[in-house]
Amino acid sequence: MGEVKQNSLKAWILAARPKTLAGAAAPVFVGWALALFFIKAATPSFREFLWLPAILSLLFALLMQIDANLINDYFDFKKGTDTEERLGPERACAQGWITLPAMRLGIIIVTTLAALVGLPLIFFGGRPLAFVGIACILGAFLYTTYLSYRGWGDFMVVIFFGVVPVFFTQYVITGGGECYRGFMPAAAVLLAGLAVGFVTDNLLVVNNYRDRETDSKTGKKTIIVSLGAKAGERLYLFNGIVGILLASLSVFILNICYSEWQRYLIDPRCFIPFLFLPFLLAVFFRMVKIKKGRALNAVLGATSRNILIFSILLIIALLFITPLFCVLY
Repeated sequence: MGEVKQNSLKAWILAARPKTLAGAAAPVFVGWALALFFIKAATPSFREFLWLPAILSLLFALLMQIDANLINDYFDFKKGTDTEERLGPERACAQGWITLPAMRLGIIIVTTLAALVGLPLIFFGGRPLAFVGIACILGAFLYTTYLSYRGWGDFMVVIFFGVVPVFFTQYVITGGGECYRGFMPAAAVLLAGLAVGFVTDNLLVVNNYRDRETDSKTGKKTIIVSLGAKAGERLYLFNGIVGILLASLSVFILNICYSEWQRYLIDPRCFIPFLFLPFLLAVFFRMVKIKKGRALNAVLGATSRNILIFSILLIIALLFITPLFCVLY
């Protein structure tokens, strides 16, 4: 990687982990797609896509991802989790690229920026958005300092990298849900958020699968440390398959609510998420074959790519494909 000057711009860029930002942006883009769907399909008179909350939601998600990365870097080093035995990518504090006082200041600055970016969203989504923002910030701190060490990491990823960004992004863009009413559309959005969350959790699964031995030594009780490597492999496959099924169900519900679905025997939109299955299986078999070691970092990169592929497929299902097969009636 070459020499990295302490507390330099290069050091901060590496600490921010730019490769993780795609995973933070993906659920926001799914939220954008849902908002566009509702604006187009739910109420024809409501045609305005609110770009300001859309951009603010994206910036908030990116800042919170960077914040979580810095917090993780700082506290894992303090706890002694980032040792010389670490198999994953190098970390800024452990490598001495950023000093602990500088990292503390960086966390304060990024947390403050995220709060300032998120604050205007209250205007579009109401006071509940304040509690959502506070929960996101608290979650970023609690994840590394407490919850991930007690097996709650996967739950946190599904909620804060799936449900929360997907649901509340479309909520603020549509002016607090002005485009739709009723249980079924809200359920479809929730299912889409869960789908993205489960697929995104596979990043954590690969991390924990790779680090299971060092995590066990440092007292980090992840699901894989508690249940074993085989459970980690099954969890990876489970997350992907459940994500596909939930995404398909979400699209199906929206078709029922807003399409003349009775005219069609098959609506291709409902099956588009299943195109993700070959990508999922390819990376799964690669992970199972490698089993352990730094070579799993390549699986981590492939999993990150898969999150984008899955999100794109879901967005296509929501926006661009029309029913093709008709049935006599």
